[in-house]
Amino acid sequence: MSESNEMNMINYDGGSVIFSPDVVSTIAGIAALKVEGIAGMTGGITDGIVQLLGFKNFKKGVKTEIAEPDVDITINVAVKYDTKIQDTCVAVQREVKEAVETMTGLCVKSVNVVVQGVNFEEEKKAK
Repeated sequence: MSESNEMNMINYDGGSVIFSPDVVSTIAGIAALKVEGIAGMTGGITDGIVQLLGFKNFKKGVKTEIAEPDVDITINVAVKYDTKIQDTCVAVQREVKEAVETMTGLCVKSVNVVVQGVNFEEEKKAK
């Protein structure tokens, strides 16, 4: 799935609303980071290295494909150590879908979560 650089337009009676894939990616990234058990976003498979990214660039690690009015989203994450990964990923899917649909009115067809790492930082601090 590749990220489209084009703007996406939805026509309404009074004109149109255009969504940049970057906007949808930002919404999805913020929603994913709110889920308990997510340590951070990762750069994605194409970067070759799993790297935790800071909270300033929320769209990093998120790929969006918009085909009006549907959206497909892929999110690359690292989870916290000792997390139930399956439950965390389902929560990410739910939160991202709800946030994007509520804020944009677009229909989220799929939210694919790619777990690329486990963060042991909190485990190290506890010891």
